Formats: sequence, structure tokens, C-alpha cells
Amino acid sequence: MTQKTGAEIFIESLKKENVEIMFGIPGGQILPIFDAIYDSPIKFILTRHEQGAAHMADGYARSTGKVGVCVATSGPGATNLVTGLATAYMDSIPIVAFTGQVSTNLIGNDAFQEADTTGITRPVTKHNFLVKNVKDLAETIQKAFYIASSGRPGPVLIDIPSDVQRAATEFIWKDKVEIRSYKPTFKGHSFQIKKLADAINSAERPVLYAGGGVITSNASQELLELAEKANIPVTTTLLAMGAFPPGNELNLGMLGMHGMYWANHAMQNADLIIAVGSRFDDRCTGKLSGFAPKAKIIAHIDIDPTSISKNVNVHIPVVGDAKSILSELVGHVNKKKHPDWLKQIDHWRKEMPYGYKDDAKLRPQFVIEKINELTGGDAIVTTEVGQHQMWAAQIYRPLKPRYFISSGGLGTMGYGFPAAIGAKFGNPKKLVIDISGDGSFQMNVQELATAVLNKVNVVVCILNNAHLGMVRQWQQMFFKNRYSAVALHTQTGNAGCEPVPDFVKLAQAYGAEGFRVCKKDQVAATLEKAFKVKDKPVIIDFVVEQEENVLPMVPAGAALHEIITGLA
Repeated sequence: MTQKTGAEIFIESLKKENVEIMFGIPGGQILPIFDAIYDSPIKFILTRHEQGAAHMADGYARSTGKVGVCVATSGPGATNLVTGLATAYMDSIPIVAFTGQVSTNLIGNDAFQEADTTGITRPVTKHNFLVKNVKDLAETIQKAFYIASSGRPGPVLIDIPSDVQRAATEFIWKDKVEIRSYKPTFKGHSFQIKKLADAINSAERPVLYAGGGVITSNASQELLELAEKANIPVTTTLLAMGAFPPGNELNLGMLGMHGMYWANHAMQNADLIIAVGSRFDDRCTGKLSGFAPKAKIIAHIDIDPTSISKNVNVHIPVVGDAKSILSELVGHVNKKKHPDWLKQIDHWRKEMPYGYKDDAKLRPQFVIEKINELTGGDAIVTTEVGQHQMWAAQIYRPLKPRYFISSGGLGTMGYGFPAAIGAKFGNPKKLVIDISGDGSFQMNVQELATAVLNKVNVVVCILNNAHLGMVRQWQQMFFKNRYSAVALHTQTGNAGCEPVPDFVKLAQAYGAEGFRVCKKDQVAATLEKAFKVKDKPVIIDFVVEQEENVLPMVPAGAALHEIITGLA
């Protein structure tokens, strides 16, 4: 057989894995691979920062269900990937990252641009590899894609020394991946599934608590069938938005710290909670000792056995793939109605409906309402992290799974814009909108160059409140209005503030389209104009109220029912 270099094996392996696109930046210790990329049919997107590359791979993966791929050089190139890997790790997103490394004979000698990449990234990857022999490279890549995409997905990193990239061997691709120590459970235990069905059939106040695992396993249809057959209301986490139809009467919306009043009260008063692909994180549970005090039974469906009873003790664990388990579960549950329970939830809806002050001022919630109205939920929305993220989660109604993309577990500012670029590459015919804050957007603003040069049409809606808004809100509510290091503009007394930067000029400097909106009656028309722009990114600078707060809110350390719905 003809021998191939490690760099050529890299390309052949990615072709075998049906990789269509990868994101990254070259450097000295990965140049052999980039020389092979030169002749490759796989599209390579040159980003302006490795963090941007990781987030683009992440956005591509979340929006398509495929594995995202990013590439960086050794040392600082690899360390710049860490935030993106940690973001994907916390949210169980399948990414394979490739990094160059100094030659094997120099590893451990503090060579130029050397870093212990495997050591640094081990805590934020599902698995990682250091390839020291070119004969192991193809098999390692095959294993990496399998590990990243199977079981509970997550990022996997492969560190490839430069001499391994140059060395040659036969290219061997196996028909099947076998890893003795890694055998994810796919099919749920039938006894446990029947036990859960019995609990559902006897429950009077059940709630389905759906997490991102529902979307990962493509189980939205099965979730809908279970909810409608057994008449169970459904509340979703941030990462599960779009997993349940927004117009369905059983949809309670998001729960948790900034969740809906009625969703939180439903959780606190349920006699049965069925968690599906969620992990009972602190933003959803509030104070653990006060969580779901009336639940006689808590069930947990998850493919990751280590997630079960990690935060909340459960009575009925079911390990396996959500789609498979829900499909089997539906056959065992009875058709049922819960009129009194749904009536009580409806009472909570009417008792404390979601809303905000409707006046002449341009408030951020109004902007998101208009985005929702104009798109009808039929657009992919990404977010950065902060107040705008929570407003988007409260107001935007994604029609389908994978239409709402946000950093959940790590809460990464600067995520949304590069993720939107990645999502647009994966879904070139879809409208992609990044709902951003003026603080978050500036953390990866350099990727405007990537979007402009690749003619990527994403619309960035900056809710510009001149502050690090969520931090300012906490300082207002819990630190006696002592605003410390949160103002993003130069304060000029009674004259207001001088915006830095001018986002419209910034857009124009990069070759993008830029608009500024200061009044309510400009919002819809500007959005419509932006949605019609082709082949370039658009930035809309919405100058909104500076001290608007995200409500409702469960304070840190409080139980879900101890929810603040308004400020004096």
C-alpha cells in the first residue's frame, strides 16, 4: 500500500468521518497539516482567534447535530481553545479539536511554543490524546469522533507533534470502533421503564423536566407523545428550548433562576418529576434543601449514569438514550387527564403573568418580542451571556430543536457571535440572529473579519445598556447599588455618556452593515431591513434602558418558589 504522511492521514480520516468544514488558525507546529489542507476538499475557515474557532465548531455542532472540528497550533494556540472546549464540555457538545505540538523529542523541554496541552485540557474534555506514533493516528481520530458523538457527547482533543505529522505509514481505517473501557448504555432497562410508567399512571401532579439531552438524542417527538398521552406539563431548561412546541398548552416554558413563575411553582408542587436529559444544575433547582418538597417520586432518564443522583437523589433512575427510553415508555403509560393540576398551573399563570413596563422607552424585552414576531420562531437564535440571554430565553419561542443556541453551564461571554457564524455555515439557508450585549459582543468582536471575508450573513442585535448588565443588576439588588467596574462607557455627568465603541462605525470598518436604533418605532423596520441584507453580517445597535432588570428572579441560595417578580 502507498504510504501517507501523518498530515495526509489527518485529511483522509476527516473525509472518512464526513467532515465538511473546520475552523481554526495555523501556526509553526501544525504547518504540515495545513500544507495538506491546501489540497483538501474540506472547507477551512480561517478565524481571528482560536476561541472563536472553538465556538464556531460548537455552534455548527449544536445547530446541525454533527461533530464540530477546530484546529490550532501548539502553545498559545492550544491554550486559546480552552474556553471553547470548557463551554462545549459543560453543555455536552460534540467537538473534535486538533492541536499541533512540538516534536516528540522536545516534549517536556520547554521548547518554543510548547505547552502541556493534554494536561491543560484534560479537565475540560471528555477525552484527549497525545499521538506519539504516526501508526496510531488514524485509529485515534476514529476513536475521537466516536467518543465525541456517542453516549453523553462532549469535546475530544488530539495533540499531534510536528514530527508525527511528517512521518509516513500505511493508512488503515477500521470498519468499527471498539474501545473496551467505553461502552455507553443506549437501551434503558425495561423493568425501570415499567416502574416509571406505573409512577406516571398513578401521579396526580406530574411534571416533565426536559434538558438539553432531549435535543441531543433527537427525542422531541417522543417527549411530545408522552406529554400529550399522559397529559403532563413540560418545563424546559435553557438548553432544551425548542425541544417542545412553543404553542402547546402543556408548555410551561423555562424554569429556574430566571424561569417562569408558574413553571417554578409547578416543580415545587409536583408529586412526580420526570427529568429527561437534564442534570439538576443549581440554576434550575435553586436551594437543594428546598427543591421539590412535595415530590413523592423523582425519576431521571439520562445516558450518563454519573449524572443520576449527583445533585438530587432520585427514586427511579433509567440509564440510556432519551429517544429510545421515551419511545418505550409511551407504550406503557395510560391516556390520562389532570384537569385540577392544569387548572392550578393556569391559576399561577394568571396570578403572575410575565411582563415588563410598556411605555415610550426602548426596553430590551420589546426588541426581542419584535424579533420573535417577525421571525415567528423560525430562525436560529444564538445568545451571548448575561441579561440579554435570559430575556431571549423568556421571550423568544423557537419553533424547532436546535433553533436556540446558548452557553449554559459555563456561561461564556463572547460565545454567541462566533457560534452564530458556525450555525450559519451549517445552515446556510436559515436566518441566524445573535442576540448580544454590548459587553459580551466585544469579547470576540474580531470574528467580524471572519464573517465579512466569508460573506456570512448573520444579524447581531446588540442590546446596548452601557453596562455589564447582569453584574450591574446583582450589584443593585444585593450590593446596595454600589456599581463597581460595570460601566462600559465613559461617564460624562449630566451629559450622559460617550459610547465606546461606536458599533455602527465598527461594523463599517470591518465591511459589515451597521444600524443604530434609539426609539421603539424604529425597531421593526430596522429588523426587517437587516433581515433582507445578503452576503454580509449586520450589526444593529439597540440603545436600550440602562437599568432594566431581568425578572422574575430566584436569588442565589433561595428555593424556586421564593421568586422575586418585581422590585420596589
